[in-house]
Amino acid sequence: MMLEVRDLHAYYGQSHILHGVDMDIEEGEIVSLLGRNGVGRSTTCKAIMGLVPPQGEIRYRGKNLAGLRSDLVARSGIGYVPEDRQVFPTLSVRQNLELGLRKAGKFGRWTFEDVFRLFPNLAARQHNPAGVLSGGEQQMLTMCRTLMGDPDLILIDEPTERLAPLLVEQVGVLLAEIASRGVAILLVEQKLTIALKISQRLYVMGHGRIVFEGTPADLSANEGVRKEWLEV
Repeated sequence: MMLEVRDLHAYYGQSHILHGVDMDIEEGEIVSLLGRNGVGRSTTCKAIMGLVPPQGEIRYRGKNLAGLRSDLVARSGIGYVPEDRQVFPTLSVRQNLELGLRKAGKFGRWTFEDVFRLFPNLAARQHNPAGVLSGGEQQMLTMCRTLMGDPDLILIDEPTERLAPLLVEQVGVLLAEIASRGVAILLVEQKLTIALKISQRLYVMGHGRIVFEGTPADLSANEGVRKEWLEV
């Protein structure tokens, strides 16, 4: 097992957000974490990355990461794409990508050419400051910068939030490309159609707990879970 999360709890001050989350991800697997806003999906990613103090077990390839600094979690091989598009606005697109490398000049599965082939918009603006990109382009850049670090597992939080339909389609292409290179994905996503299309397994979260686990076919067949925990 690549990632094993057991009895994961997390707090913001006095607020108890995660209430004993259990989750597994296999090597090369695409797993989606679904649920309404505010149920703890983003907090789960932040707890795994050490950005929120976790209580419980977070085992990555047999090693317990719970309590490690975020940079050490990242160096272990886990990438993280937050939902708030954290680019360096005064640096160029290309410089932002370079910052994603674990070691300057050392490339893994991903190169500038790969990124620019997938996203011609970034290629055309590679020497422009990242701050002048549209919100959607900044989202693409954040995802691609994380890939430059060559993670074996990547946590992607709401990549299609507030994106135009064409960019949503490009995100889908990128996710498929990531998976084709053997990188495992934990995808936090609101759009059920994307999650059902690309995932091998799905978790549904409600009130800080996992309330459903199964395949896309299992979820499609379970109207009760969709109505209670997903539909607005």
